[in-house]
Amino acid sequence: MMVAFKVTDGERGGWTVLQVSGEMDLVTSPELRQRVHGAVAEGRHRIVLDLSEVVFCDSSGVGVLIATRRLLRSCQGRLRLILPAQGIADNAHAHHVNRVLGALGVRRLFDVYADLATAADEAAVPLTAPTHV
Repeated sequence: MMVAFKVTDGERGGWTVLQVSGEMDLVTSPELRQRVHGAVAEGRHRIVLDLSEVVFCDSSGVGVLIATRRLLRSCQGRLRLILPAQGIADNAHAHHVNRVLGALGVRRLFDVYADLATAADEAAVPLTAPTHV
């Protein structure tokens, strides 16, 4: 079954929100990279990537996340990811992305939040990385 890839723009509390859904793979990841670069080129340096509707993520998708982190750090920007924990929204898809990031040892590089409300809240504390993969 083919799942359509989509990136939707939004704003929340001074953050640019890119809602990503579908599969992040070799074919679709360049679109996300382009959207991030476009936002940064427009001067938007506080970005939330909502990955709660991503059903699959391969190494090219992870590469885009790492490149986005690097790009935003280079311009003193900030990146936050939305990846609900397994028990929070009972969302196996988001748990998949968490597992991929954990298995590759890069989950700790990102500030991860359970939902948009906390991701856009300056006082919110990121979720800790899962202790098991």
